[in-house]
Amino acid sequence: MSFWEKVTGSDLTREWKAFEVRAEALPADHRAAWEQIKGHLAPYSDFTGRNLLPILDSALGLLEETAADGQRAHEVLGEDIGGFCAALAGGEGARGYRDRWREQLNRNVARKLAQLGG
Repeated sequence: MSFWEKVTGSDLTREWKAFEVRAEALPADHRAAWEQIKGHLAPYSDFTGRNLLPILDSALGLLEETAADGQRAHEVLGEDIGGFCAALAGGEGARGYRDRWREQLNRNVARKLAQLGG
């Protein structure tokens, strides 16, 4: 990846388009599961979303394999797609961008209060 691609995000656009082309070839229930997976993984993203690309690639690969084997999406993923995505992202309690921003805000407020009080 070149510096220009990283700055403009064109590499991400290319990856997302490739994911969507692959997803279009899936059966309807697998496409619906793909949409849910994308939504459930979004909170675990960093600012750019680059950290999710390998996870999304693996999840889409799993859907492609199960579709090729003739299995239904819910047979493989289970009924709790949110839990499945949390496990993919690093387990229950994995820190998302909201958690990191909240922690940063709390540190900044604590530092400002310490400066005012002392």
